Amino acid sequence: MNTTTELMRSHSSVRQFENKPIDTALLNELVACGQAASSSSFIQAYSVIRVVDREKRKLLAQAAGNQGYVEQAAEFLVICADLKRIAYCCEKVDAGDLEGWTEHFMAATIDAALMAQNLMLAAESVDLGGVFIGGIRNDLQTVSKCLELPDLVYPAFGLCLGWPVKRNDVKPRFPVAAILHQDTYDIAQIADHVDRYDTTMSDYYASRQFSSKATDWSQQAARAIQGKTRDYMLDFIQQQGFLLK
Repeated sequence: MNTTTELMRSHSSVRQFENKPIDTALLNELVACGQAASSSSFIQAYSVIRVVDREKRKLLAQAAGNQGYVEQAAEFLVICADLKRIAYCCEKVDAGDLEGWTEHFMAATIDAALMAQNLMLAAESVDLGGVFIGGIRNDLQTVSKCLELPDLVYPAFGLCLGWPVKRNDVKPRFPVAAILHQDTYDIAQIADHVDRYDTTMSDYYASRQFSSKATDWSQQAARAIQGKTRDYMLDFIQQQGFLLK
């Protein structure tokens, strides 16, 4: 282990922040660190919307399911998958219009996620904390209207950043053996690894100093994934010019 790997493995979401701003020069540096992430064919298909207007913050907090820390964090950023610059460059060099290919949607979404994770890691390296906000996808029409997003841009998730009041315990992850397959996907391992991990997480949730509860990973994950189908999503994404082919 070194300081970088220790930092990476110490990540936990932060939802309580001091009433203290983040210097704009530092924020710009964090975004630059995000931009240093790998990018598919170097298309850099992302944009970040910094939301400082208090009314917009309130509206976005409501859209995300009344998550108060969207309003309270020193900074709230909306991470967007963005093909608008790519569309312009294709037009500029007479390479044809973008036509909504699924591959382009995936490249932009992956680019945005890689950039955001780099940004978060950079923030944690200077003792900031944060939490990603997938809840903005509850109502992307409202979010997009609020931020005046054009076609070929969609808000993938939000990011709260600030100086932590406290940090949560690090949640145990699956053992590497459950994640790392060799040569082929080993489907036979799934049940055993999940069952063992459920025991680990049940013990973790029961032992937490704050907000202890009687549950395990399977119960939590199943409720989360089945409760967030967001059945309007495909229509919205296609309206923005993605996933047409």
